[in-house]
Amino acid sequence: MSNVKRTSDPVSLTGASTEELLRELLVRLGEDPTRDGLVGTPERMQRSLKFLTKGHNEDPHRILRGALFDVNYDQMVIVKDIEMFSLCEHHMLPFFGKVHIAYIPNGKVIGLSKMPRLVEVFARRLQVQERLTTQIAETIQEGIQPQGVGVVVEARHLCMMMRGVEKQHSSTVTSAMLGAFRNEQQTRDEFLALIRSKSGNGY
Repeated sequence: MSNVKRTSDPVSLTGASTEELLRELLVRLGEDPTRDGLVGTPERMQRSLKFLTKGHNEDPHRILRGALFDVNYDQMVIVKDIEMFSLCEHHMLPFFGKVHIAYIPNGKVIGLSKMPRLVEVFARRLQVQERLTTQIAETIQEGIQPQGVGVVVEARHLCMMMRGVEKQHSSTVTSAMLGAFRNEQQTRDEFLALIRSKSGNGY
């Protein structure tokens, strides 16, 4: 890449727009940002990054407050196989997979469509999987004070698949167990058995 001729002088980082910084990044990678395939790339990258990190500007508690319902129900509620895409904060490469959420109500339940929204708010940030898992569980716990919350995230990380150890079939599983899911093994085992039943994975 060192043989590619630079097409501009380095930009000053002070006061530079995001597009200018991304254009400079292409230059420093040895690319020519004026060539046909890259002319619009800085603008597209800027829009893409803004979308992929929009969760930083969203309030997860507000999402839950908009769909809380009083119920007389105290059995486990599970929403599983929620698709998740995020960016690893260490390399800014994607990681993706599925999120499984369970809770035992204590007078209130969350509208089912809000679970995927809650996952997206935390996933659309620069993240690590461990923190993502904990944030989902703690937000539900704070939002409805259930008897317990369990969250399991299984994901594949491109920072492991495309670089580094380059292991194509590895996956990472993280969990956060609060309340009854932490204190009662039977409750925890029931949750894990139910999400295992059709996903074909073992934990």
